[in-house]
Amino acid sequence: MATVSGLLGRKVGMTSIFTEQGNSVPVTVIECGPCSVVQRKTKERDGYEAVQLGYIDLKAPRRKDKVARGEAGHRGRGEANGPTRGHFEKHGGAAPARHLAEFALNAEGDEPAAGSSLTVDGLFKAGDKIKIQGKSKGRGFAGAMKRHNFSGQGASHGAKIHRKPASGGATDPARTFPGARRPGRMGAENVTQLGLTVVEVDAGRNLLVVKGAVPGAPGGLLRIEKAKP
Repeated sequence: MATVSGLLGRKVGMTSIFTEQGNSVPVTVIECGPCSVVQRKTKERDGYEAVQLGYIDLKAPRRKDKVARGEAGHRGRGEANGPTRGHFEKHGGAAPARHLAEFALNAEGDEPAAGSSLTVDGLFKAGDKIKIQGKSKGRGFAGAMKRHNFSGQGASHGAKIHRKPASGGATDPARTFPGARRPGRMGAENVTQLGLTVVEVDAGRNLLVVKGAVPGAPGGLLRIEKAKP
């Protein structure tokens, strides 16, 4: 199953390990997979080659029959709705998953079969260069100094600005120009961390140990891909 370029996973947290030379290395532990093969995208039908993977199974519906309008009963929390179940049944019959993502295919390896499961052991190994995409931590509404790393002005009694963003620019246009660095919402954005290295692979627990930090808070969804040579 070495054809898929990456997998989905969740950030477990950070720790540190010691190398054979006795050096302490900060690492991030990631729960990577298993991911089910949901749909195969082909160039003839879809215009490109890719594989759609699913991660974290949804609950099976408590009622198999359709609930009529006005009838008591509803879909429970965490259960797959009708359109979602139909998509998975149409393309191989994999169990409905909470997260879906498409990954490119490599030139070598066996074709992943629809409904099969891909694990971290079949894709990554120690020493691989990878890139990881996740959503950064949300910081809420932040000032200009925190959000844009402004240095601010003097903190003495004679200064009057301190941590304020100072001038708003030219006054003739009577408007604020797009892209101006102002206070506002900070974080909660998609971030891709490049140049990461796999330190260890724990196939038994589907864990991937990566050197350095990755975006997001513990429990956040991550997209792990092998870096292009």
